[in-house]
Amino acid sequence: MAAARVLPWPDFEDATLEPIDNLAFMRPMKSGSMKLIVTSPPYNIGKSYERRTSLKEYVRQQREVISECVRLLHPRGSLCWQVGNHVDDGEITPLDLILYPVFKEYGLRLRNRIIWHFEHGLHCRNRLSGRYETILWFTKSDDYTFNLDSIRVPSKYPGKRHFKGPRRGELSCNPLGKNPGDVWIFPNVKNNHVEKTEHPCQFPVELVERLVLALTNVGDKVLDPYVGVGSSVIAAVKHGREGFGCDIQERYIAIAQERLELLAAGILRTRPMGLPVYDPALPKGGHV
Repeated sequence: MAAARVLPWPDFEDATLEPIDNLAFMRPMKSGSMKLIVTSPPYNIGKSYERRTSLKEYVRQQREVISECVRLLHPRGSLCWQVGNHVDDGEITPLDLILYPVFKEYGLRLRNRIIWHFEHGLHCRNRLSGRYETILWFTKSDDYTFNLDSIRVPSKYPGKRHFKGPRRGELSCNPLGKNPGDVWIFPNVKNNHVEKTEHPCQFPVELVERLVLALTNVGDKVLDPYVGVGSSVIAAVKHGREGFGCDIQERYIAIAQERLELLAAGILRTRPMGLPVYDPALPKGGHV
């Protein structure tokens, strides 16, 4: 395998990517060093980058990785595990439900079960088409970094004011915007998405950006142990954090490195945060 490559940035912290098994990548790292661990592991459904196995073996393998992630997690850090469904013979198994007890074994506290909703995907014939996945957000304790003001979204009624009581006439909403809630609407990365690479299931950068901004501070370290084509590391370095990632597919790491070099040059195309998902006024009827 190729050696690890550390990319220097003129304006960002370093990014470290390595084509290696995630346990081998993580074990030399210092305990408690990662402020955010965010990832989307394989779903055990037979994609080109995974080997399908039994659910029992899948959970065993995930437990090994989760154990190492917990060791690396900063005392005030967050762990965000994004998963969908395992599908076998037409029956679905929600992976967040079967993995939740594993996280609890290590004493983590669930802060939110975030629903990521998207409009595009496979069209089912014998059940309703799946249009969401989940992100389990855990912390080690009740003392954790959470920068709500960094991720507020526009209020529905920004000029609304209290109409009675001692605060009559004052704004009734936060002037910075509202809490985005636990249902997030971001397009998934399909063929017409500006970030699309050859990876069949890549993270949209803006989804990880929201987690990075909310759960870390400038200079913190962010790890993705299933980094794929590097969206998590891109989201980290875009905002002055230090990104670490690994993947056993050398081709994906090469693509991640190329994307990071484009980012450093200021020419990487990503979908901007806050861009409406759909705008009927556009000639083609919406954004991607």
